[in-house]
Amino acid sequence: MAYDVIVIGGGPAGLSAAVNVRARGRSVLVVSNPMEESPLWKAELVDNYLGIPGVSGAELLTAFRAHAEKAGAVLREGRVLSALAIGSEWYVSIGSDVESASAIVLAAGVARARKLPGEAEFLGKGVSYCATCDGMLYRGRPVAVVGYSDSAKKEAEFLQSIGCTVTYFDRPRKCEIAGSDKAERVTCDGQTAEVACVFLLRPALAPTDLFPGIAVETGYVQVDRSMATNLPGVFAAGDCTGLPLQVSNAVGQGLVAGQSAAKYAADLARKK
Repeated sequence: MAYDVIVIGGGPAGLSAAVNVRARGRSVLVVSNPMEESPLWKAELVDNYLGIPGVSGAELLTAFRAHAEKAGAVLREGRVLSALAIGSEWYVSIGSDVESASAIVLAAGVARARKLPGEAEFLGKGVSYCATCDGMLYRGRPVAVVGYSDSAKKEAEFLQSIGCTVTYFDRPRKCEIAGSDKAERVTCDGQTAEVACVFLLRPALAPTDLFPGIAVETGYVQVDRSMATNLPGVFAAGDCTGLPLQVSNAVGQGLVAGQSAAKYAADLARKK
């Protein structure tokens, strides 16, 4: 199914964007990790959100999500691996599936992890970001999963179910991937595993990995007052655009990004 807007990220910015897309009568898909993995979910007390003091992050996020669902947003758990513009449409890969939209709102928070030594060199040559996508290529062979979220364990279990011998590294501090013309071993926190593939499973990819050519400064996505990036049809909101990393800021930016993305999709539809 084609949507008017795809929102990448299910935190305050992404859900605010989705509500405002729906308020303008456009369809929207929100793709996110399980909400329990959101940094906001883990906040014991949020005391500076206007009009709703003294609530937990989990309570606030649950309310935001319920609002988006009631507004008619389609919510889907998954990890976006890539985005590609073909003509006037954006095609987004979510695991092994692909969805399309006229506009994108990037609201995936801050991707804090730097690339590991050997990661870029062996990407596609024994380094993968999706076990359910590429796992069958390594069926019955030794693999490693470097997991930085609870949901990564599910992908490790999938690999085991298809006969892979899995070495699991849970949120390691230091890793390095090595090999000759392909990845052959990974060393994390002093433990080395000989493997046919290394699955790096992070909560989110860096904006420049998802959208090659997107303008960033000091690691944050650059936007104008309409929350538009330098890429046509791509808007951004929330922590990925920079300080302050606050719920109120994210909700406000999400509102603007949602309105802008809905207008962009509507204008595009009129031209067709």
